[in-house]
Amino acid sequence: MKKQQGFTLIELVVVIVILGILAVTAAPKFMNLQGDARTSTLEGLKGAMKGAAGIVYGKAAIAGVETLKGPIKDNESGNNTGVELVYGYPAATSAGIGAAIVGAGDNGDWTPVTNISPNPNNGTIYYTMNNQAKIATQQNCVVSYQNATSTAAPTIKVEPCNK
Repeated sequence: MKKQQGFTLIELVVVIVILGILAVTAAPKFMNLQGDARTSTLEGLKGAMKGAAGIVYGKAAIAGVETLKGPIKDNESGNNTGVELVYGYPAATSAGIGAAIVGAGDNGDWTPVTNISPNPNNGTIYYTMNNQAKIATQQNCVVSYQNATSTAAPTIKVEPCNK
């Protein structure tokens, strides 16, 4: 009786076909992990903006300036905190929400998107990650912060990253 060594051609073909089927069904789930990770990071920025806006509004309400526009003052020191307000919430500017969140601006992790055209002058500012600033658009990879109104809190939206 001869001993069988190795695999037959049929067995190898079956294994290759099974691996191919697994690759076709599993690969798409892992293809866009980078875009999903960037979008999740922007969701974190959205949460930071909501938290900062709530804290600033609380401080403005305590100071009695929740209906005013302009910078609010720190009641303890009397110094200007540098956060511009619109109805008690941070304004949609670098001196508003940009000053209220940590990491926004020139040396931070977040940067305002300046390449959106036409330049929106509707009370909305767009932020993205520093490494995405050149490719971010109004519909791709940004967090938009729109000014509060007299009856509503600011609107904060995330546009997912496509790439």
